[in-house]
Amino acid sequence: MWQCDYDIEINADPETIWEIFCDVPGWKQWNAGIEHIEINGPFEAGTVFTMTPPGQDPLTTRLIEVRKNEVFVDETRVGDIIVLVAHRIQYVAPKRTHVTYSIQVTGPSAEETGKAIAADFPDVLKALAALADSKTSAEQEKEL
Repeated sequence: MWQCDYDIEINADPETIWEIFCDVPGWKQWNAGIEHIEINGPFEAGTVFTMTPPGQDPLTTRLIEVRKNEVFVDETRVGDIIVLVAHRIQYVAPKRTHVTYSIQVTGPSAEETGKAIAADFPDVLKALAALADSKTSAEQEKEL
């Protein structure tokens, strides 16, 4: 088994982050590791989505835990390899949220596979932060 955490603090509230996470088709706007994505139901435990990384075959992933404004965990199985990614949201202060991506890989070549999958997590988190920051700024401008 291999596991690792990646995190960032974002200038947005947990609800803004959650709104971005729930917009699964929109993930490809801020995650360069997604060429195509399609969810087959509501954003809740048990729902399956299909994601195609650039130049690769589609992967089927299942949401196994979903708690609004707190966490969602997805599971992808490819042969004997199981990949779990927890996306955690933690309130820090008004308009300040800590987001953590925790990856756990089990099966053959777990470390190699995990490192390959998670290689873009820092960039993905930065892009998530940029999108959330822009949404927060737009909301603040509306209030003025």
